[in-house]
Amino acid sequence: MKSWVEVSERRLTENYRLLTGAAGDTAVLAVVKANAYGHGAAVCAPVLVRAGAEWLGVTEVTEGATVRAALETAGIARREQPGVLVMSGLLREDAEEVVRLGLVPVVWLREQMEWLAEAAGRLGMGPVAVHVEIDTGMARQGIRPGVELEDLLAWVRGEPGIRLDGVMTHFASSEVAGSLQTTLQRERFEEAIGAVGAAGLRLSWVHAGNSSTVDNQRGEGNLGWLRELAASVGARSMVRTGIALYGYCLPIEGEGLSEVRRELQPVMTWKTRVIGRREVEAGETVGYNGIFVAEHAMRLALLPVGYADGLRRELSASNAQAGGWAMVRGQRAPIVGRVSMNLTIVDVSGIAGVGLGDEVVVLGDGVTAEDHARLAGTIAYEIVCGVRAAHRCGIAG
Repeated sequence: MKSWVEVSERRLTENYRLLTGAAGDTAVLAVVKANAYGHGAAVCAPVLVRAGAEWLGVTEVTEGATVRAALETAGIARREQPGVLVMSGLLREDAEEVVRLGLVPVVWLREQMEWLAEAAGRLGMGPVAVHVEIDTGMARQGIRPGVELEDLLAWVRGEPGIRLDGVMTHFASSEVAGSLQTTLQRERFEEAIGAVGAAGLRLSWVHAGNSSTVDNQRGEGNLGWLRELAASVGARSMVRTGIALYGYCLPIEGEGLSEVRRELQPVMTWKTRVIGRREVEAGETVGYNGIFVAEHAMRLALLPVGYADGLRRELSASNAQAGGWAMVRGQRAPIVGRVSMNLTIVDVSGIAGVGLGDEVVVLGDGVTAEDHARLAGTIAYEIVCGVRAAHRCGIAG
């Protein structure tokens, strides 16, 4: 096996419970979209359900089907499974599968709901539960508050094939304490929820935000505001957490009070094995373009992972600039030369006894996704989502 990912069930569970504790009376939707941020949705979803998740969030219908199947394989019967929110819209061809699997889609267009109602009619099933997204400032998904929303709500009220189960929005700057953009988005969301109440529609859920919404607490905080808004229409409040489940969260900008970030534990360990060893003398070049030249005798190890596997090329190292590293026998082994498509060279000169087949930690304790992100000029989200190891498995530790 060239490389593999181990997922710590214990850490995933503890992260989820840390988040639910910080959220208080607000429910926590556990996001497993993008294959659980690269960790494996089929592995993570059952763990999160056993930890108490009432909702899971997926990208699209196929991923929802994968999650439903994984839960059943794990012995969690359909009647015991949580709600599965399809977060990134749908097309006409998705509607029947949504209904058949009992998924709950995020919608914002009348056409989307017409497709669902038609599919429910063909299958002889009851009204389809949907969550309507409000565009409060992302200009991405969602319907804007005002006449457009009011017209849609009037149509929903008269459509027996659709049940409005929830209303949601997404904040663009949750990680910014005191963000004026978030304040404006809240005001627009309040307007939308007021319109729902005025239309005489009953909701089960009002939800907004992400991991940083839980982390960024100031006084009564984002979640106190959300709870009050949900209660105004007789609904429960919910926040959608993704990256924090897996051990990472964006730093809070400004004078925010971080509740969870410092206590999160990375869940993923990406491992590979040493497949080659080589001694080089001073003056020899290493890797493509000869950007690294040995300044003294060195002992190198070859790893069968590279940028095709998600190890970013920005972690390459030259004599002028250090790059990334892997953990070999519990010690840092610096990358030397360029990260190649499927191969990377590390310096093990100071690590005794390195042998063929030795396990190497590419990402995990001692070398985190935040380390990789800093060197690659990106965020931890992109690092973990980009891991393309051949196999994922759950472990107890």
